[in-house]
Amino acid sequence: MRDDLQNWKSYIQFIGDEMVFIQKLLDSYIFEPRTPNLFERLENFKQLFNASKQQRASLLESIKIHGNRLGGIFECTQEESDSQYYENHLDLKANVTGYIKSYLDQKKEVYEYAGSILKKKKP
Repeated sequence: MRDDLQNWKSYIQFIGDEMVFIQKLLDSYIFEPRTPNLFERLENFKQLFNASKQQRASLLESIKIHGNRLGGIFECTQEESDSQYYENHLDLKANVTGYIKSYLDQKKEVYEYAGSILKKKKP
């Protein structure tokens, strides 16, 4: 379980770094200005990424709390505590996995859209 927590934390921190890049991409002026609905579409992506940032921060906090509880589980002698902690672990795993999938879908959508409307370099 400790390895899961470390892997999730690492992956979610990597996503944070990617988000900085994507935010700068969305704020840049490298897109073809005559693209229909350009600014509305970019604003929509920004809002989605802001919501994703909040969800990311919440997951990092949940991982931190879950990791702290893992240390306390060794002090408990009740099997009920173990099974409850494991259920919480599986719930957190589902949340992290769902978040990562959602983020990857958002990222793919941004890159597909952005790649199609980049300004063309004039010869």
